[in-house]
Amino acid sequence: MPGLTLGDTIPNLEVETTHGRIKLHDYIGDSWTIIFSHSGDFTPVCTTELGKMAAYTEEFARREVKLLGLSCDDVQSHKEWIKDIEAYTPGSKVTYPIAVDPKREIIKQLNMVDPDEKDSSGNNLPSRALHIVGPDKKIKLSFLYPASTGRNMDEVLRALESLQKAAKHKIATPANWKPGEPVLIPPSVSNEQAKEMFPQGFQTCGLPSKKEYLRFTQV
Repeated sequence: MPGLTLGDTIPNLEVETTHGRIKLHDYIGDSWTIIFSHSGDFTPVCTTELGKMAAYTEEFARREVKLLGLSCDDVQSHKEWIKDIEAYTPGSKVTYPIAVDPKREIIKQLNMVDPDEKDSSGNNLPSRALHIVGPDKKIKLSFLYPASTGRNMDEVLRALESLQKAAKHKIATPANWKPGEPVLIPPSVSNEQAKEMFPQGFQTCGLPSKKEYLRFTQV
């Protein structure tokens, strides 16, 4: 997609949120951060999504991940909406900030504009976009969903853990990987290097090509 994309540094925007004004780089600090946009307050799919984010707060906190929501409505609207979100998700609290963007400027700079969805005044609405930002302030992964499809928080968590393990251990994760399952050693790592990097050992799959590129290990 055009605009801000993988590998780009997130702009250091100053935004108004339900927790006061923040600068994105200061908020991110040295942490992984998930920034996720919503089409509007008091809308059905968004309410379920923010509720799920609240329910997963402890899972993200264990991975030292910060959350930042974004919707175009104002702070007071956000605070009233939070009451509905928490009522819909009993036992969960929205402890993360939700930013405001009444002029639709932030969603443009963060590449979160839905080209098809507009409000009653003809203004563009945010897409169901989600950026996972690394401690280096660069975008590591982006999801982009249409208004009709709610995001899967299990997949967000799975992708996040994959990114964190890849950054820490210099590995990759295979299709349908889940935390705790074997991971892949990338081709850039020779067998000799792999022996040093992964003293626990690794398994090489025998393939018709006789090429030893499919190597699994545990981290």
